[in-house]
Amino acid sequence: MKEPGPDHPITITKNPNRIRVMLGGFIIAETTQALTLQEASYPPVQYIPREDVRMDLMDPTDHKTHCPYKGDASYFTANGGGLVRENAAWSYEEPASSVAAIKEHLAFYPDRVDAIEEFTD
Repeated sequence: MKEPGPDHPITITKNPNRIRVMLGGFIIAETTQALTLQEASYPPVQYIPREDVRMDLMDPTDHKTHCPYKGDASYFTANGGGLVRENAAWSYEEPASSVAAIKEHLAFYPDRVDAIEEFTD
């Protein structure tokens, strides 16, 4: 596993704002405990604790990917309001030690859900 460093930095910070994920008019995830992962020059990603995700609306898929910095990702199909979005969310079940904080969290692709909203309560 590669370690983040100056050539590929990764930071994880607690997000103090409310994050809400919408699909088909349904709230499929909502939290005030999100972690914002910033990796190199990629857009920041909100990782939401599983207890704040409607896991009853998430179906595990066989799709897997590997990140040399974070580890192996598992994927979920999201269901909400009659919409089904394949591989809309992912999770690192056993993340690399440098990103261990994202264990038991899910992240969503913005183009596979209706919205990922951020509120500054």
